[in-house]
Amino acid sequence: MRCARTLGAAALAVCAVTGLGAGPAAAADGVSLPYPGPDGLVWVDGRVGDGGLVSGGAWTSLPTVLTVACEGGGTVRVTMESQQAEVAAFTVDCPVDTVGVGSVTMAPGVVRGSFSVYVDAGGAPLGWALQVVQPE
Repeated sequence: MRCARTLGAAALAVCAVTGLGAGPAAAADGVSLPYPGPDGLVWVDGRVGDGGLVSGGAWTSLPTVLTVACEGGGTVRVTMESQQAEVAAFTVDCPVDTVGVGSVTMAPGVVRGSFSVYVDAGGAPLGWALQVVQPE
């Protein structure tokens, strides 16, 4: 059952990755997060500029961890919503020569089923990657 949930959520996420406002996102050099394995709901690597995703399949009985990595000089603002309520918001510093990482862990029940994540790069060509996991 866990595998089916993960595959369904991943399929939704792949269809929903978008570039918001600045047009389609392009591949970024070197911005990557490791594959999250079976606990992963969403894994997006190598994006540039503003973007986001919509997905489903989060369980209310598990904690949810949102991690964003970025680079390019500047910051990205990350927000996550579930059931039309903001459940997480944070800023990640994006160094020029290294990768900055930010993460937030939400208690079980905070993310309920469907969710969306938005990455606002402020119009700058900042590279980013993200993952959403529900560790068992």
